[in-house]
Amino acid sequence: MSPVVLVTEELAAAALDALAEDLNEVRQIDGTDRAALLGALPDAHAVIIRSATRIDAEALAVADRLKVVARAGVGLDNVDVPAATARGVLVVNAPTSNIVSAAEQAVALLLAVARHTASASAALKGGAWRRSAYTGVEVQGKTVGVVGLGRIGVLFAQRMAAFGVRLIAYDPYVQPARAAQLGVQLTGLDQLLRESDFISVHLPRTPETLGLIGEKELSLVKPGLRIVNAARGGLIDEQALADALIEGRVAGAGLDVFATEPLTESPLFALDNVVVTPHLGASTAEAQDKAGLAVARSVRQALRGEFVPEAVNVRAGGPLDEDVRLLLPLAEKLGRVLTAVAGHLAERVTIEVAGDDTRILELAVLKGLFAPVVSEPVTFVNAPRLAAERGVTVETIPGDDTLRIRGALPDGRSVSVAGRPPKLVEVDDFDLDLAPDGVLLFLRYTDRPGVVGRIGTTLGRAGVNIAAMQVARRAAGGEALMALTVDSAVEPDLLARVAAEIGSSRAAVVDLRT
Repeated sequence: MSPVVLVTEELAAAALDALAEDLNEVRQIDGTDRAALLGALPDAHAVIIRSATRIDAEALAVADRLKVVARAGVGLDNVDVPAATARGVLVVNAPTSNIVSAAEQAVALLLAVARHTASASAALKGGAWRRSAYTGVEVQGKTVGVVGLGRIGVLFAQRMAAFGVRLIAYDPYVQPARAAQLGVQLTGLDQLLRESDFISVHLPRTPETLGLIGEKELSLVKPGLRIVNAARGGLIDEQALADALIEGRVAGAGLDVFATEPLTESPLFALDNVVVTPHLGASTAEAQDKAGLAVARSVRQALRGEFVPEAVNVRAGGPLDEDVRLLLPLAEKLGRVLTAVAGHLAERVTIEVAGDDTRILELAVLKGLFAPVVSEPVTFVNAPRLAAERGVTVETIPGDDTLRIRGALPDGRSVSVAGRPPKLVEVDDFDLDLAPDGVLLFLRYTDRPGVVGRIGTTLGRAGVNIAAMQVARRAAGGEALMALTVDSAVEPDLLARVAAEIGSSRAAVVDLRT
């Protein structure tokens, strides 16, 4: 059955086409219709939303097949991320899709406030030609304060630099050297408030930033200040701003976002020196297309079982090095092989690999370790929880170009597997050169004549065809490891018969087809 992708709000046609490329079944519903949403989620393997659809604990509880929730935008206020994480569901968004549009919206609001554009337009459309009433100010030569020098703040600052302004910024998480590269002087918030002719806010909404600019802060501002917020509502205290505007302490404001949305009534709306828009920062054709295509790509990766870099609830340490990305499929398969040949879940796992930031490899290995031993689907999201619940610890230490995984078992035994993309090259220090695909059998036995024929005969009588076979040994007549790739499943009773036929000391099968 093809995976079902539920699309609950408008999505770019190019994104829908991209989803269909993998033969996904795309179903479109109205996500604001709660009954329809809850009725459709049980069949869904992925759901793509925007801002109007709410994916909370109730919705997640009925979505037994769900692998990924994708928000075609930046914010995730309408997704219960902790509940999704607890259920092993990836949550992704499109964090860079609207950054250009948002920065341009902030510039547009700043210019509109500086030149009274909205009020003058409304007056002229109402029949009044009032040039003298709408005398504005130039931007050139002014001081522009940027509150938050993240991706959008940087884009805004770069665009404002072309106006010939002095740029200052408040962001406690940015180093002065980085700001200097951008031509921006870092200051404290109070200094920024006192010196700025224009202020633009570019911060996320968090408990720390909520109400960051309130009555106290607005009492510090330079007379004639004009302030813009196209980031998140609630960062500026709206009542305090209205009071400051009415009293003349602030000359103008441009707002695209509000503490409560949608909003149609506010004391700010009655003021001629305020320009307001209904959260249009991401409302460009380009941003919508970028967001849709970005989440379509993430959904396709998630449904294939691949790592999704944009997942917000995977503790992977950020963007992946390409060398690490190439190791991910092998790391997961090695984890599956380790559990199979051990016959038990390891309690301590050590990963030896070259590279600096390889934390995602730990998740891939855990994903493989648990896949054969738990009933629930194992994902990059819930693998750490499964490890914590079962007391499995993982550490990564420096290695070489071979990815090696060692497992310590509760009974004191140790097992190891190793690979170099795309091959499995070692099991318990026996050298191999094997593609880790299909159904693999591993048999430990005493090296002697006739073993290969007896295995082939036993499997052949059971209708199991051998596709490839390798034998590794340390010395003639000593312990040997046989690795076989076969074309169909090997049930436990057949594996037991094969092991008994050759007196195998340890036998294992691992199905890497799924």
